Amino acid sequence: MRVSVVIPTLNAEKFIGQLVPMLKRQTLPPSEIIVVDSSSGDRTVEIAAEMGCKTVVIEREAFDHGATRNLGAKLSAGEVIVFMTQDALPVDDRFLENLVRPLTDSSDPLIAASFGRQSARNDAVPPEKFARLFNYPDTGMVKSRENLPRLGIKAFFFSNVCSAVRKWEFEAVGGFPEKIIMNEDMLLAAKLILRGYKVAYVPDAAVRHSHNYSIAQQFRRYFDIGASFSMNRWLLEHARAEGEGFRFVKEQLAWLLRHRHYRWIPHALALTLAKYAGYKLGLMEKRLPVSLKKRFSMHRLFWS
Repeated sequence: MRVSVVIPTLNAEKFIGQLVPMLKRQTLPPSEIIVVDSSSGDRTVEIAAEMGCKTVVIEREAFDHGATRNLGAKLSAGEVIVFMTQDALPVDDRFLENLVRPLTDSSDPLIAASFGRQSARNDAVPPEKFARLFNYPDTGMVKSRENLPRLGIKAFFFSNVCSAVRKWEFEAVGGFPEKIIMNEDMLLAAKLILRGYKVAYVPDAAVRHSHNYSIAQQFRRYFDIGASFSMNRWLLEHARAEGEGFRFVKEQLAWLLRHRHYRWIPHALALTLAKYAGYKLGLMEKRLPVSLKKRFSMHRLFWS
């Protein structure tokens, strides 16, 4: 089965020269790597082309989390499409093989998509390390509609940092939603699950990926998350988003205490308050003026 890898990029020369060789060294190498670049100001496109990637350049203002990935998918020839971000680096050479195995294993043909584990980089601060451990445990699972009462919004959790989907099912549900501020990955997983398909979490398919966002950056990120839910209220009809947040706070505090990261506790609490405030304001985005949306958002061009 052919595997196509799609990577949206912007000023990625720091990463693309590492990522592409890592992908080509995989035990299951991709049949093609497609780079969709948002008019980078560096050598991203040149480096990718030199390494044999198929490259396409779009206007920076045209970038859209859903539409840009859909463009890459349309250009792909593989039966399985792997979506990655430019700064996610595989931890070993079996990453792709492990990621796509649930989609090629005939034991459960309803599994239409999979996503891998994200491990924090070496420079990650303690709250970020915990977030990766919390969201990406070392135990795999297969999620379906039957899990909604127990998992809530976690049933739809899915990440395009490293994900795979069979092209036929991807096209059958209309691909990623377009003109969306973010959460295109979760929305795709929700469409698949509500259509009767399943999504596999594969911890053996791991990448290094994390961000040391500031308090202000986390506020903006969660404003955008809340806004995406506001624009897709049907998601909240199937699952509540807030219960998981309380569990996160409780377990993070216990983890910081257990590992004696005492000085990070005030910072972690401040991050939590910023996330909660941003999320709640995002849910109210329809009542906010555009000027405030731009000020609160991480993706300001979206509101232009």
